[in-house]
Amino acid sequence: MDAARLKRISVFADLDEDALAKIAGLAAEVSVPAGKELVREGDYSYDVLAIEEGTARVERRGRHLADLGPGDVIGEMGVLERDQRNATVVATSPMLLMTLTSWDIRRLRKSAPEAVDHLRGLVEQRREDA
Repeated sequence: MDAARLKRISVFADLDEDALAKIAGLAAEVSVPAGKELVREGDYSYDVLAIEEGTARVERRGRHLADLGPGDVIGEMGVLERDQRNATVVATSPMLLMTLTSWDIRRLRKSAPEAVDHLRGLVEQRREDA
């Protein structure tokens, strides 16, 4: 993955070049079709997904909560807190995603802690907004 592309994802936009390079070295790209369930409420979290292209719908207990698009991040709460998914997310268009596994996040805690701190800040903000 190209580190410059990470700058377009809001949670990574403020990170320095060194942190972006470390994330880029671990990240993988995944393309998914419209209708694909990206995460399921109640499942355990093993990865963080950042949307590069496309849109998705967020639901909890079958109720629509939000729509997501480029720059949004999915799954960070469950991975950072080692908890179950609190919502289901379904692609509403073809998507290009950047993924980091929970193992990648653990590696980043040592090599680029500011990136993980940034994700933690996003989690705290989402909890306050909920």
